[in-house]
Amino acid sequence: MTRSDVEAVLDLREVIDAVEDAHRQLVLGGATQPGRSCAPIPGNDGLLVPMTATVDGAGGVKLLADLPGNPAAGRPRQQSTITLLDSATGRAEALLDGAVITRYRTAAASAVATRALSNPDSSVLGLIGAGALARAHLAAISCVRPIRTVVVWSRNPATAQAFRDETADSGCEIRVADTPAEAVQAADVVCTLTPSVDPIVHGTWLRAGQHLNVVGAPPRPRHREIDAECLRRARVVVDSRHTALTESGATLTALHEGVISKEQLATELGEVLAGVCPGRARESEITLFNSVGVAVQDIATAALVLRRVVSKGLGVEIALDR
Repeated sequence: MTRSDVEAVLDLREVIDAVEDAHRQLVLGGATQPGRSCAPIPGNDGLLVPMTATVDGAGGVKLLADLPGNPAAGRPRQQSTITLLDSATGRAEALLDGAVITRYRTAAASAVATRALSNPDSSVLGLIGAGALARAHLAAISCVRPIRTVVVWSRNPATAQAFRDETADSGCEIRVADTPAEAVQAADVVCTLTPSVDPIVHGTWLRAGQHLNVVGAPPRPRHREIDAECLRRARVVVDSRHTALTESGATLTALHEGVISKEQLATELGEVLAGVCPGRARESEITLFNSVGVAVQDIATAALVLRRVVSKGLGVEIALDR
């Protein structure tokens, strides 16, 4: 399935529901997701990240390549391909470009966490970063909360202005912030969406009742968008304990500095959704979803795409066993 095939069938609300169910099934036994191990690429600073899961009768793997040198050559930093199998028979069912699926499922995971953890009347969205992931997050968060105002910041003012122009028909007031602090302090829900190495968002800026989706940093222990004080002040929910303790620069740095303990990273999103662990305890609490990105999100979304593509007669069929 090509990127255009995927774009033709994806519905964001359906992806949000699929991602929510996948996280819940990790707790209830309907999905599996082993810990992953990143493979450094000799000769450069790239990583290959295999992400394997089974969910809802489907099984598969996404192979993610994180290549920091790509943008200088006009290519995306991250590229991925997804292979789907019938988990009952092992038969290969689909080969998909991963770019659009990754963007949709990432925004969907933030929407699921926002619905589970933020105050229901949250109406101001703060975006740190203004690229394609920011546009996807505006659409996704608006599905679960009554967003009326968006305050966006980008290192590149032209990118922020382009975001404002491209989302003019969103029904929201779009404001461009001069500083990341301005965007954070104005918001009820904050999404960080950059591949930053050094913290952009500082815990001293946070106010009571906010919810943060920490999303953009790649799976590298030295990359982080937020400082340790953000984690110290918040009720933290992770997408996966394994990824939080092996690949998240934000959590690993905070642990190394002794600002938080491993116990503060013990709650996974699926456990909140399944009612096994509590989410937000009170209106004034600060909540934080640490999103590194996990395989069940990709496989659940890819399986959804497969069903839609087959029903619409899209894609190209190839007999691999000939």
